[in-house]
Parts: sequence; structure tokens; C-alpha cells
Amino acid sequence: MNFRRFIVPTLIAGALAAAGAVGVQQAQAHHAFAAEFDGKAPVLLRGKVTKVEWINPHAWVHLAAVQPNGGTQAWMVEGGTPNTLLRSGIDRNSLKPGTEIVVRGYQSKDKACTPVCKANGRDVTFPDGRKLFMGSSGTGAPKDGSDPGERK
Repeated sequence: MNFRRFIVPTLIAGALAAAGAVGVQQAQAHHAFAAEFDGKAPVLLRGKVTKVEWINPHAWVHLAAVQPNGGTQAWMVEGGTPNTLLRSGIDRNSLKPGTEIVVRGYQSKDKACTPVCKANGRDVTFPDGRKLFMGSSGTGAPKDGSDPGERK
């Protein structure tokens, strides 16, 4: 009887610890910039917002970026969480469809652009000249001065 009283709680505690470790590992993997984006492939996108997805864990800004030939290319730019964007001064009113913006960021590693190009946004510049951090840095993101939380 003493054996059961010791083993069952130990097994339960071990199972909970393992489940917690898996959860932490998934959370770290989710925020790894380097897993999806190329820190050596900076992009500068100029164009009009076509749509914004205010979803967790990352908001997405869809952009019709103007190309050198005058045409446009569809881009999805990953930002931080909606809460992070709000805290930096970016809200639903500042990113309405049709708003012309400039986004500085880093292209996805695959560079396939199928069905759209993807990038991680570091900062966005609005028509009035305001420049705000997009809140998407995460593990492995280049230390490029965009993130106000970076240690210098």
C-alpha cells in the first residue's frame, strides 16, 4: 500500500513536468525569428495596406508593394501581437486599407512568394512621418536598433 502512495503521485508529477516542458519548447519554437525569416535578407516595402489580420499570436499586415516596374506585389508582413502593436501606437485606425506605408523588415527564408511574399516587419513609417516598431522581434531577430527593448 505504501508503494502505491509513493508511485502514483510521482508518476503524475512526472507527467505534468513533461507536459510543461513540451509547452515551453513549443512556445520557444514559435517565437524563433530565425526559423522562418532571413536576417540577411532585408526588405523595404512601399505600398498600400490591403488588409490587416488582428489575430494572435501575430498580427499580419497585407500590403500591395510597389515594384520597380510600376506593378505591385502582394506581401504579408508579420508584426507582433495585437497588444504589442497597440502599445507601440499602431491600431485599427492607423492601418486602414488604402493607407500608404513603408515597412522595413526581413524576407522569409523560402523567398518563394507563393501565393504571396512574406516578411517579418521591424518598423512601419506612416504618411505623416511617424515611424513605429512593429513589435515582431523574437529569438534570433537581427539587432538592428528597431526594437526599443534591445540592449545597446
